[in-house]
Amino acid sequence: MEVAKVENVTRVYTVGKVETQALRGVNLTIESGEFTALVGPSGSGKTTLLQLLGCLDRPTSGRVIISGKDVSQLNRDQRADMRRGTIGFIFQFFALIPTLTAYENIEMPLLLNGHTPGERRARVTELLDAVGLSDRGANRQDQLSGGQQQRVAIARALAAKPSLILADEPTANLDTPNGQQVMETMTRLNKETGVTFIFATHDPRVIQYARRVVALRDGLVAEDKAASKKA
Repeated sequence: MEVAKVENVTRVYTVGKVETQALRGVNLTIESGEFTALVGPSGSGKTTLLQLLGCLDRPTSGRVIISGKDVSQLNRDQRADMRRGTIGFIFQFFALIPTLTAYENIEMPLLLNGHTPGERRARVTELLDAVGLSDRGANRQDQLSGGQQQRVAIARALAAKPSLILADEPTANLDTPNGQQVMETMTRLNKETGVTFIFATHDPRVIQYARRVVALRDGLVAEDKAASKKA
């Protein structure tokens, strides 16, 4: 089943009289359960494509379809509704709320979606255990290592049971052992939950975890191939 589809998408940014064509007619289909890496040099279009898939932006032309719905022409509020119910995000800089505990950060999407206290408690407890942080729920951001913060962010991305999780350079601010642990956590949760992961990276150590690699160059898909799965 298709989770996301990009049809002949372009994205042009205009600053003053200068136009920059970030995407030049991208076509891409992502199936349910994929664990896919977007790779390419700086300026290749990776982040722009993630923003379009995440309903954070709209294409200049073409269509972006998420879970069967054309999101290309949705207004800001409609895109926000789509993100809240369908898409989870993992950011390079973790994006945790520093005044909240790990538990409260994971709970936030459930609060926004109107879940009952009992539902929130059960789901957050389940996710803390799933990312190996069941003993860290009361800790705030400054009491967690970088790797632990990113695992809290992974749990938060999964909280509302999205069909698609987007990760932009999820290990860029982590040392090798913590980066490896984060990728192993994402890989395991992809297998256990069936949720689709798409992550942008330029790190060869991260690419080796992908089961599919889509290479972008100059705003176009330059290569799309299955990759060897890391044992």
